[in-house]
Amino acid sequence: MLRSTTHAVFCSGVLCAATIEAAETNSFATLAERAFNEANESVRRQPTNVVAFISLAQTAFDWAEFARHDDRRAELAQRGIDAARRAIAGSPTNAAAHYWLGMNIGQLARTKSLGALKLVRELEEAFQRARALDEHIDFAGPDRSLGFLYRDAPGWPASIGSKKKAREHFENAVRLHPEFPANQLALLESFQEWGERQNFARQFIVAGKVMAEVRQKFTGPQWDVNWRDWDERWAVLKSEASEVGKPVQSKGRQ
Repeated sequence: MLRSTTHAVFCSGVLCAATIEAAETNSFATLAERAFNEANESVRRQPTNVVAFISLAQTAFDWAEFARHDDRRAELAQRGIDAARRAIAGSPTNAAAHYWLGMNIGQLARTKSLGALKLVRELEEAFQRARALDEHIDFAGPDRSLGFLYRDAPGWPASIGSKKKAREHFENAVRLHPEFPANQLALLESFQEWGERQNFARQFIVAGKVMAEVRQKFTGPQWDVNWRDWDERWAVLKSEASEVGKPVQSKGRQ
């Protein structure tokens, strides 16, 4: 249904479990659980603090990334949804609250089949609202997330999928934050999926430069999981580039 909800649409700037080996996953899951518990305690101590509820929503999403069963993932996602809505009630124009509402709705959608379609409009609305309030949040997270949503959701009349809208949002994410690897990779993966070999070739060169240049910018333990994810996705894309020969010479749809 929303096939990119693990490492693409709903991968936060803090944690992303999609590509981590078992031992490392357990380690990062422990950190995610600890962060969630700390945020939960903060909410208990400050029951009207909007920032505390946003932190709880984010850490609920992050911990849910490591859930082994749908029931547990759904439970944590619902905790995140509830926390984000509490934050929105206290601060309706807080972009982060709307963004993490969308991220957790997406997390919940991973546990559904056809039922996930009922969440799509809520998901779209949350990201659109976050984007209207602050399009830069999480390195253009709203545009990146909307891009995956429109790319991977079924098309009309079943749902809201739209290649045109997906392209617009992915390109806007790259325009806003070209330095963020997830934005470059998302656009490159989409060109590959759409069979646009000429665009893939051009974006492949750009993404490669970014991956090399920013490795020293996003450093520290908080970025370790992301780099494992980005590097694995980049390796797949490099393999794709080698299969088509020299991509800069290929031709495709415009």
